[in-house]
Amino acid sequence: MKLKICGMKYPENILEVGALLPDYMGFIFWKKSGRYFDGIIPELPKSIKKVGVFVDETQEEILKKIKKHNLQAIQLHGHESANFCLNLKTEMRNEIEIIKVFSVKDDFDFEVLKPFEKVCDYFLFDTKGKLPGGNGITFDWKVLENYPSTKPFFLSGGIGMNEFEAIKKITKTNLPVYAIDVNSKFEIEPGLKNIELLSSFKNNLKL
Repeated sequence: MKLKICGMKYPENILEVGALLPDYMGFIFWKKSGRYFDGIIPELPKSIKKVGVFVDETQEEILKKIKKHNLQAIQLHGHESANFCLNLKTEMRNEIEIIKVFSVKDDFDFEVLKPFEKVCDYFLFDTKGKLPGGNGITFDWKVLENYPSTKPFFLSGGIGMNEFEAIKKITKTNLPVYAIDVNSKFEIEPGLKNIELLSSFKNNLKL
């Protein structure tokens, strides 16, 4: 099970989280977010994939950020079309992972995934809330029992220390859960992560 820690903001904290060696680290490039990142990402261990999180951003701006921060993955959290994803993939010659986010509340129409099957590397399921991510609320994972695809996905949305039993349960199913994505439940304030809590979570995730 991979681990993604998202919403990083402060250089010292980024390095502390980097020392835990998560598989992915997310940086939010959406100006309306309290976790908006506008700095320089410090040198991180090469095993950590840097993810740029975008909401309805232009292709030109996304490509600029990929180049500036040497991103290995992008997470599209808005209303981006399948064609938009394809254009990005083509532009980057398949050298970058594309994660497309879908928000879930009480139910979900899995038909919307079909156009994205061939143009994204992963899906990410998050809780539908006031903001595109970071709302601190968990959706009912039973909705995913009807997941019709083999595409690996990230599980997100208010995941904290209380979700271990649910994580263990879902990993015993045939669902292609690729990674757990955490953010707000491990924060001291928006963008500042609690290292002790994250360390404990990561260690338990291995069990």
